[in-house]
Amino acid sequence: MNSDELRGLLVPALTPFLPDLRPATDAMVKHCRWLLQQGANGLAVFGTTSEANSLGCDERIELLEALIESGIPADRIMPGTGTCALTDSARLTRHATERGCAGALLLPPFYYKGVSDEGLFSFYSEVIERTGDARLRIYLYHIPAMSGVALTVNLVDRLVKTYPTTVVGLKDSGGDFQNTTTLLKEFPGLSIFPGSESFLLEGLRHGGAGCITATGNVNPAGIRSLIEHWQEPCADEMQVRIARIREVIQTYPMIPALKTIMADHHREPDWLRVRPPLMELDESVRDKLLGELGELGFSMAGSGAAA
Repeated sequence: MNSDELRGLLVPALTPFLPDLRPATDAMVKHCRWLLQQGANGLAVFGTTSEANSLGCDERIELLEALIESGIPADRIMPGTGTCALTDSARLTRHATERGCAGALLLPPFYYKGVSDEGLFSFYSEVIERTGDARLRIYLYHIPAMSGVALTVNLVDRLVKTYPTTVVGLKDSGGDFQNTTTLLKEFPGLSIFPGSESFLLEGLRHGGAGCITATGNVNPAGIRSLIEHWQEPCADEMQVRIARIREVIQTYPMIPALKTIMADHHREPDWLRVRPPLMELDESVRDKLLGELGELGFSMAGSGAAA
């Protein structure tokens, strides 16, 4: 898949779990199909929202295989492949590339803090070289609040110049839109995705590729609608609408909150389950969240598309 085609709404799909905490593969496949049906342009599976760093390498590989074998096109999947271990990151990246995925969303190694740009460049370079496949497309993942490791403009510049056909994009989940605009200005050839739909309209107006957002799990149609109409007079009102929904959800722990909405929509309590160290929301907190969303007129069935 040409990197220019990987645009729009990409969703870091939630990972449902069985009572023994194994991934609920069938439920995940069903959810991913629904996301695409509702307008998601692609699936950024095994991202932060997917609880990817609570999943082992074998689990990620098995889930990716299940998604592809179920008929979900590989070229609409951008799996997260970044881990603390170089060998694991290379293994996951190579597998995704061999299976024809659109790209790999690659976190920096995030255990050691205060590492240099030189060390980070060496990590990314090793992953690329060990994958050894011209089809590989890397999307860098900047999320310093979680990883504790920032991707600097200088590092991005060096990676792009060294691997111009491989390093093709970046997800900016830093929460600072000024950083996003700097990246868009410095790297007009990269596909830059804000990590929240709160910045979607401004991102598109500055040349962004779309967004990769957790709340796409529950509001894909509403977010996709703005992407389709961002140059029309209604765009500002649509932006306000999707941002309000996001604001309510992110006042709660994001992953348990999204799973609460999923469980309520599907009437399936199993969707509430998260892997430790995360915990489900208390029932009273779940009721409060759903009540606040109800006051906005939001439901997954309508996907929040109405103004």
